[in-house]
Amino acid sequence: MIAKLTLSSPLASPTMGAVQLRNRLPVQFRRCLPLYVAGLILVIFLFNVNLFRSSIQQTSIDNSRKPRVDFPHKIWQTWKVGPLYFEPRDLDVAKSWTGKNPTYRYEVLTDNNDIPYVEYHFGPEGFNRTDIVTFYKSVKDAIVKADLLRYLVMYAEGGLYADIDVEALKPLGKFVPERYNVRDIDMIIGVEIDEPDWKDHPILGPKSRSFCQWTFMCKPELPVMMRLIEHIMVWLNGVAAEQKVPLAKVELSFDQIISGTGPSAFTKAIIDDMNTHKDDINGKDIDWNTFHDMSESKIVSRVLVLTVEAFAAGQGHSNSGTHDARAALVRHHYHASNWPSRHPRYKHPAFGEVEACNWHDDCVNKWDKDVAAFEKMTKPDQEKIIAEKKKEREEKERQEKEEADRRKKEHEDAEKKRKQEEDAARKKKEDEKIANEKKLAQEKEAKEKKLAEEKALAKEKEEQLAREEKEKAKKKESWF
Repeated sequence: MIAKLTLSSPLASPTMGAVQLRNRLPVQFRRCLPLYVAGLILVIFLFNVNLFRSSIQQTSIDNSRKPRVDFPHKIWQTWKVGPLYFEPRDLDVAKSWTGKNPTYRYEVLTDNNDIPYVEYHFGPEGFNRTDIVTFYKSVKDAIVKADLLRYLVMYAEGGLYADIDVEALKPLGKFVPERYNVRDIDMIIGVEIDEPDWKDHPILGPKSRSFCQWTFMCKPELPVMMRLIEHIMVWLNGVAAEQKVPLAKVELSFDQIISGTGPSAFTKAIIDDMNTHKDDINGKDIDWNTFHDMSESKIVSRVLVLTVEAFAAGQGHSNSGTHDARAALVRHHYHASNWPSRHPRYKHPAFGEVEACNWHDDCVNKWDKDVAAFEKMTKPDQEKIIAEKKKEREEKERQEKEEADRRKKEHEDAEKKRKQEEDAARKKKEDEKIANEKKLAQEKEAKEKKLAEEKALAKEKEEQLAREEKEKAKKKESWF
């Protein structure tokens, strides 16, 4: 009799065992079993995926932004056209930057590519400041856009900015004195006007203390640059509202440009930022006294402030020295600084512009005294003074024109003489070269002729010797 096999027997059939096990499970459980199995597989899969992702995250590169140590190696300028279309004077200035800084990139933003630049960096895919993009595109005043663009560029990318008529005298590596560490500096600026004695003057006062903004350096995304940009937006929108015109039609005076977008606005923004980040928050506020009559550079709230010689040498005021000074880093030629013609300064009908005094005390005091006396005159006396001063100015302008024409003629004559001398020297050199070549050719010809004659003579001697030998041979034969 064959024994009955059970599941516990090692010889039991697996198929039979499975069938018996299935018969023992509830029907509802058997129906849901595939779902349970699929769920278990899914949980195991997701667990392994998370482990894999965790492994990737642990070994991936950390892309978080770190504070910059050095300034970006980038030189920026702005102008109407690009470098390929520069006039010789602008090209020479541009070469001073690239020549002294061969490891730096150089870029010029123009009237044709400035808006795409602003849209790229401040549009939705950049800093997402579409209000800045709209504002910039609405502004039409050239000098306002020029000021605003340099601040936008320095915020977006940083590096060095220099006006198109600023020449580099020394490489950028010399801009930070050796006693400082560049990691402790976020911005490099220089004093431009240091005449605080005139801070209360009704015209000169707002312009008497300022940093230079025709040349400066920034690390990117400095809050002070953004606050300056936003200040300009608020200010100019306010002016437009007062004039009841759109931004494109705002009219601004010289002093409004200086205080609204230029050096005064630049200076105020920086000093305000210095006070925000000063080391001793309970200490004395930072003001212009910190920078007056500086004999050496200093770092204030991570801003390196250079002496007036650095960026503004040769002005004839503010004890700015000359471009031969050891501290002089750039030379401003001013040939592109014609914007005041579209934004005139205050000009007294009799005594003209006080800025013509160039901050000289005696001249400014005399201008103030003359203006005060003028105000006390009767109308006929004022008209008489105006006529006299007009005649004096016309005579002065005539003399200046004659002097300018004389210098121009002297320059042209000197250039003509120099060209004639160069042409004469070149012709002399060419004549000497021709004469020398002719002499060498003659010497070569004479040498070749002499050599030919010597060869002919030698040949004739050889032939003569041969004939003589032949005659001797004949005579010898006849003897025998």
